[in-house]
Amino acid sequence: MQENEQKFTSGNVNYYIGQNSLKFLSDYLKKINRFFILVDENTEVNCLPVLNKILSKDITGDIIQIKSGEDNKNLDTCNLIWEKLTNFNADRDNLVINLGGGVITDIGGFTASTYKRGMKFINIPTTLLGQVDAAIGGKTGVDFKEYKNHIGLFSNPESVFIDPVFLNTLNKRQLRSGFAEILKYAFIMDPMLTDIINNRSFSEIGNDWGKIIHKSAIDKITVVEKDEKENGFRKILNFGHTIGHALETWFLKTDNPITHGEAVAAGMICETWLSHEFTGLKEDEMDKIISLIDKSFERIIFKSDTFDDLLSLTKQDKKVRGGSSRYSLLKSSGEAVFDIPVEDNWMLRSLEFYIMDK
Repeated sequence: MQENEQKFTSGNVNYYIGQNSLKFLSDYLKKINRFFILVDENTEVNCLPVLNKILSKDITGDIIQIKSGEDNKNLDTCNLIWEKLTNFNADRDNLVINLGGGVITDIGGFTASTYKRGMKFINIPTTLLGQVDAAIGGKTGVDFKEYKNHIGLFSNPESVFIDPVFLNTLNKRQLRSGFAEILKYAFIMDPMLTDIINNRSFSEIGNDWGKIIHKSAIDKITVVEKDEKENGFRKILNFGHTIGHALETWFLKTDNPITHGEAVAAGMICETWLSHEFTGLKEDEMDKIISLIDKSFERIIFKSDTFDDLLSLTKQDKKVRGGSSRYSLLKSSGEAVFDIPVEDNWMLRSLEFYIMDK
């Protein structure tokens, strides 16, 4: 695939990336007998009109609305979606369009893949986080009790349509959340992306969003091509996520939940410090990485009396093997390694570093 290519196929997934990429959608849907559009209350108001304006007037789908937010990415919401599909008499030849951010594409892909043993779906991510990460790679699923993405399966969409037009529907906090995943690609594999970012915060990107989204999406696709089921190399994408997911889950139970990107940004700072201690990341590289994260993300406030809870949450991480937590860390800026065992006391020390190093 070329960096400026707008339409291409990787594996069995068709990707349409860039400004006006939704122009391909009408012809695609004309081949579909019937389709359903999964939205939440926000994307129905802000994003569905954008989509309808692009579609031909004779192309319409039935709407299924769920409540927004990570706390609604659960089996109760799955039941609602399955019930709606059943009431619509949906069959396996129909299509589900997931129009939204990571919650929509995660739960939409999961419910479509399990309804009558599987119906087709496509992703139209409307958040920056969805466009560079969540909508790509075939990971679908839901949270279970307090554990993030605890139930799910790998199931690829038919197509993914990534159009920056939807960034206009995001508030500042949502946009910043997606920037954490972009920084992750720069740190684990893509010095060219680091050059494009050029030490800027997310609010200073200006007109470069299209270029950055395209580059980041291709980074994710490239990794998935090499390791679709996360048996090895794909694990580098988990940098910042072991501790990040624990923080996200813990704050979800409070009156002040944090976004996925805010949690991952904090996780990347902790795991950058661990990289200096475990995998040879030089101190000056560590300082530059942490400084770039701090330019866009304020430090999350939590106290040491939460450390044990956070440690317990990491024990439910999917990368735990034989009771040992395995981390994806940085060998150098632009190069990651995976399956690095980290003992509990070192994880706790990384949290201490995070709250003290300000």
